[in-house]
Amino acid sequence: MSAEHMEGRAAPKPKEGSGKPAEPTLDASLVQHGASTLAGLTTGNLFSVRYRTREDLRGELRRRNRGLAAKGLRILPLRYGESKVLLYLYRPSLLKRDLEDAEAKRLLAELGYVGATPEEHLLRLIGRLSEASGFPHEIGLFLGYPPEDVRGFIENKADNYKCVGLWKVYGDVQRAQQRFSQIRKCTDLYQRLWTNAASLERLLVVV
Repeated sequence: MSAEHMEGRAAPKPKEGSGKPAEPTLDASLVQHGASTLAGLTTGNLFSVRYRTREDLRGELRRRNRGLAAKGLRILPLRYGESKVLLYLYRPSLLKRDLEDAEAKRLLAELGYVGATPEEHLLRLIGRLSEASGFPHEIGLFLGYPPEDVRGFIENKADNYKCVGLWKVYGDVQRAQQRFSQIRKCTDLYQRLWTNAASLERLLVVV
C-alpha cells in the first residue's frame, strides 16, 4: 500500500534568534502525524523523527509508552536510519481486530506472514522493512486500511483505483471518502488544540 505521506514531518516553528527551524518534539510529531490514532479513529499511523542515539530514543519511547499504555496506545520503532527512525503509533486492540478479518488473514498468509498473533506479524513486518528502503504494500493492514483496498493496490500495481485520498481506493468509495473527511477533521482539530497549548495527555482517548 502506498506510504508516500507516511514519513512527513511537522513544520516546526523556528527558534528565536536562529535561522534554522527547531526539530519537532516527539509529542508534537505524535499530534501532527498520529491524531487519528490518538483519537481512536484509526488503528495506527507511521511517521519519522530524528534521533541522536538509539539509547536516548529508547529511553524517550519507554517514558512516553508508560502514559500511552493507560489509554490503549503504544509506539514502536520499526526501522532505523542513520539519523531518523520510522515510528509506529498504534492501538493493539484495534490491530488485533483488524488482523482477525478473514481477508486480512488470507492476504498476510499469501505474503508469508505465518504468525498467529499481531506481535508476530509486527516482527515479520519489521523484517520486511529491513529488506528494502520502501514500504511493503501490506503495511496498510497495520494502519487500518480496508483489506480490499490493500489487495486491490497490490494486484493492480497501484493502478486502476476508483479514487485516491489518504490511500488508493478499490472498494467502497463512499465509505472511504467519509473516512478521509473524518481523519482530516480530527487532524485539524488536534493541531488547533495543540497550538493552543493543550497537553498530549488531554488529547488521548480510551478505546
